[in-house]
Amino acid sequence: MQERDYFNEKTETKPHTIYCSSCKQSAEYQICWIRRTKKPSLPRHATEEDRIRFRAARDYMVRVDDVLRCTNPRCG
Repeated sequence: MQERDYFNEKTETKPHTIYCSSCKQSAEYQICWIRRTKKPSLPRHATEEDRIRFRAARDYMVRVDDVLRCTNPRCG
């Protein structure tokens, strides 16, 4: 089984305050995330190895926006 068989995926946008390392100013950015939540149960065709992997699986988030640009127009 693949990892997507264990999780439900949902795209979310959350605000975060991030500091620019160049101009030292902080700004609030809307950052896109994918939230993966563990499904309540496995499909019937799961093997014993799949059951072990499913027990160890946990909810987690993956950040989609990996690069942000500073909102300050003077910042390069």
